[in-house]
Amino acid sequence: MVTGSRSSIVIPARDAEKTIARTLESVLAQTDPGWEALIVDDGSVDATPAIVAGYVARDTRFVLLKSDGRGVSTARNVGLSSASGERLLFLDSDDWIDAQFLEKMNAALDENPSAIAACCDHCRVMPDGGQRPRYRNAVVAANPFEAFARSCPVAVHGVLVKRSAVVGVGGFDANLRTCEEWDLWQRIARTGGNWIHVDELLAYYWSSEHSLSGDVRQMLSDGTAVIARGFSVDERVANPAEEHRNGACVAFDRSQASAHSYFALWCRGIDCARGNENRLSRDVLGDIPQLVTAADQIAFCLLDSISVGARATPARLARRWQEFGAHVTELITAIGQAWNDPAEARRIQYRFERTLLDYDDLSAPRQLALTMGLRVDLRQLPAFCPPQDVDRLYVYVCDGPQVLALLDVGLLGAVDREFWVTLVRGHLAHLPIPAGWNWRLRDLGWPTKLIKRVGQLVRSGPDSHEHRLRVLQERMSNEVASRPALSEPVPGIGHSHALEEGPRDLGRALFWDRFFETEDPWNYGSPYEQEKYRRQLDLLPAARPERAIELACAEGHFSRQLASRVGHLLASDISSTALDRARLRCSDIRNVDFVKLDLSADRLPDAMDLVCCSEVLYYLDDQTELQRVARGIARALRPGGHLITAHSYVLQDDTSRTGFDWESPYGAETIARVMAELPELALEASIQTELYRLDRYRRLAPGEVKPDPQVRAAQIDAPIEREVARFVVRNGAVKRRSDVRQSERRSHVPVLMYHRIAADGPEQLARYRVNPDDFAEQMLWLRRNGYHTINSEQLAWFVANNHPFEGRPLLITFDDGYLDFAEQAWPVLKSNDLSAEVFIVTDLVGARAEWDASFGTPAPLMDADRIIALAGEGAMFGSHLARHPRTDRLSSAELAEELLRSRIQLETWLERPTSSLAAPFGCTDQRFRILAAECGYKAVFNTVERAAGLQDDLLDLPRIEVRGDHSLDAFVHCLEQYQ
Repeated sequence: MVTGSRSSIVIPARDAEKTIARTLESVLAQTDPGWEALIVDDGSVDATPAIVAGYVARDTRFVLLKSDGRGVSTARNVGLSSASGERLLFLDSDDWIDAQFLEKMNAALDENPSAIAACCDHCRVMPDGGQRPRYRNAVVAANPFEAFARSCPVAVHGVLVKRSAVVGVGGFDANLRTCEEWDLWQRIARTGGNWIHVDELLAYYWSSEHSLSGDVRQMLSDGTAVIARGFSVDERVANPAEEHRNGACVAFDRSQASAHSYFALWCRGIDCARGNENRLSRDVLGDIPQLVTAADQIAFCLLDSISVGARATPARLARRWQEFGAHVTELITAIGQAWNDPAEARRIQYRFERTLLDYDDLSAPRQLALTMGLRVDLRQLPAFCPPQDVDRLYVYVCDGPQVLALLDVGLLGAVDREFWVTLVRGHLAHLPIPAGWNWRLRDLGWPTKLIKRVGQLVRSGPDSHEHRLRVLQERMSNEVASRPALSEPVPGIGHSHALEEGPRDLGRALFWDRFFETEDPWNYGSPYEQEKYRRQLDLLPAARPERAIELACAEGHFSRQLASRVGHLLASDISSTALDRARLRCSDIRNVDFVKLDLSADRLPDAMDLVCCSEVLYYLDDQTELQRVARGIARALRPGGHLITAHSYVLQDDTSRTGFDWESPYGAETIARVMAELPELALEASIQTELYRLDRYRRLAPGEVKPDPQVRAAQIDAPIEREVARFVVRNGAVKRRSDVRQSERRSHVPVLMYHRIAADGPEQLARYRVNPDDFAEQMLWLRRNGYHTINSEQLAWFVANNHPFEGRPLLITFDDGYLDFAEQAWPVLKSNDLSAEVFIVTDLVGARAEWDASFGTPAPLMDADRIIALAGEGAMFGSHLARHPRTDRLSSAELAEELLRSRIQLETWLERPTSSLAAPFGCTDQRFRILAAECGYKAVFNTVERAAGLQDDLLDLPRIEVRGDHSLDAFVHCLEQYQ
């Protein structure tokens, strides 16, 4: 015993002549000298005692003790009884520690005097000297007891623990042949107190064929007992923390059964690596929680255990597949059978094989069960037919020895010329090519040579990947449902008073003649327009006007109503086409004449009793022309004659109030102001609504004083058609679209992702359900702040051409095609002049969202009629595959069928190309993206939370999820954060 030692190192040793010196040298190398090392010889019959004696002679801090050969737990307890240090390290005779272990671990405990123990990271060292990636043990510090109740994430020599804590729980359990340190840590953690994680690799674990982990049956038995103790009362712990008295917390994915199943799986992995036939029961495998993360967790568990069992680093496992691959595949298949879910077993198999290949350098081809890993030199492209079960390629694309990129490719058949040409042309451009590599796809000389070289390698045949893809496409084309006969016609899209190009661009007369090529372009018979006509008639003066002129009579809809209220009506318009229709409409009325008249260029008749001027004055060039035309109208009136105007409020006049976002130079407020500035006109009466005002003016006699006008507010009772409503910005605009389009250029565009717009539904799906009122508030915010929507085809154009986005564009997407999109979302979108792209599950159109069935009654989906009708109104549609599967569970052939059937079905219904795609559950790995491109898709969306940029791969576009619990402030913050 060494007095004054702060740390006591207990080293049990039995027949350790090959490793003990390395262990003791690591102790001698410690930069913290305050230690004693208690080496407990547990009945060695080799040179171990002599080697230890030499170290005892060299340094008095080494102490040799004897045990009776009853095992490592007893030997450690012997050392424990003789230890004088306040802190303990249990170091096995074939392991070692970093020279700074004691210095750093003691420093951590010194800084946290209330902590019971500190643990560091460790790694396994294989017989060939290779090191496995380090085990990081931060989970212990987060909740020590919950961690140790389920597993032992630390190495025994990765822990520096207070001696009092070990003594307080009675030391090691001598009845355990394995897992004894796990049992000790669990009991100590049950007493409460903090554990400190030192985030450094300070402990090294030697993977020896003589390790106790070689006795898998014993380890499984002992580990099962330790887990059971962790989930129950442990009478051996006299003073447990109250929250741990009855054992660990139980939840579906963290239950005792779950912990036991993963430990059993780890043990079975060791057996697989050693070629042993021990199998796990269906019940044990069935206890592995069926979570989205299960494939990753199982793959990691098996990788670790096979590395332990094979005593090889992960980088060497793929090349040894023949030794253990069949056993592991059988085990994974058994998991799928226990879950009654063979597709999930395929997903686990894919993930495990990919994990192995991630570590491998692929110095030679690696054929696994479903995946083949290989290097492909662009100078010497291989041609081959993969084994029957292999349907996935894991490819290092190389230029000689230099690795340029990694490709994960789905296979349907033999690799031939078309396969490689498509792969290189379509997918190398977006891969992370090193900066020093000067080849580019735009260099036409190199691909030409490549294509010629590939063409010499192999010819397309019936077994080739490309041929099988074409055959599959032909079969899908023959199987999809035909376009339904619609019960109602698809509505057309009419015009509003907003015009995309003004009269000045073509000349007024020609412009308006072209505009009226479509009959009734403004839907004059709509309830909204008719209500406006009635209110104009209400403003007519009490005395019947004898001579009246209607400016811009268009097709004569108002002319018919006005004629009966005047003696004679002269209906004028600049468009000959419109006048011809007006004459026809009013052919039975005798007191109406029609005349072609340009109200800006032609003089109006004099001495008129009434001039009606509706929805026309904002098509003049500017306010100067408006003032001139207004004077001409006033001059045309006799004294006492009246002018009636009807015009809408336009944001150009006032962005702080509700108005139309038209590109007119002014609106109703400016028109009223200009009229009021004319000394000969007086406003007599005005009817003012939220969207427009109707005014009656009287021409004053010389010297007459202007009267006070009678102003009446009125509600708009008639429904406003969508094509009109979409230009209305409620409560005014913070920014007008036209202004930001001129002033702002962006390199990124947000792509919003919604699912349902509904008030009710299963609580577990609340995240994916936005309340209709909240959605309306969000869309109004977008409209008021100058955003406009684009679709995936437009987004693809900007990205492909590296062209900056103009103004404030965004793409709004909806997954799944729920019926509430049509009923709740689309009306709101249209009323705010926004659109959206909906990703449809084609096989379930008109049915329900069966993928949500585990949460309650699935919500209904839109049928084909509704989809076609919405497409006619401007909605865009893309693919969400045919059956809404997880794509990483499908074979490559199954995935290709999903991709083709969905696209071809949508194109059959919509009678236009479908090029956009969003994978269900966000499963967009590289295999999916490459196969999607081969199946005709040009834009593929994922669920990565950021805005799409000009440098993004069109087959891997990010989206920003709009959650159901987002407030408007959160929505705005989320949107602006990713700009």
